[in-house]
Amino acid sequence: QWQVVESGGGLVQPGGSLRLSCAASGFTLDYGAVAWFRQAPGKEREAILCITSDGEATNYADSVKGRFTISRDIAKNTVYLQMNSLKPDDTAVYYCAAQLYYCSEYVQPYDYWGQGTQVTVSS
Repeated sequence: QWQVVESGGGLVQPGGSLRLSCAASGFTLDYGAVAWFRQAPGKEREAILCITSDGEATNYADSVKGRFTISRDIAKNTVYLQMNSLKPDDTAVYYCAAQLYYCSEYVQPYDYWGQGTQVTVSS
């Protein structure tokens, strides 16, 4: 059974940084694509970044370009979301999601979701 578990959220001041982790189990990252989504109160869940089973990264959100990056550690079977220059608008619950091989910016293709981790950007 594929599973993904997020960690690393918290409260950070504007301009600060956080690194979120998505630990995968039941599959290896060379078979699964893993994406980061976020959902702010009253808004739809949106895709941010995704990394394919081949290690290719795709950015789906113009609002995070130049500030957020996605990476993975094959040995740890973990995907990371490095978030720099955080803004109050980045406040949301962040989710990682997995599916076989390919990335998508849509929620529906992803079969496996974590429970989410809260990121709050506030002074």
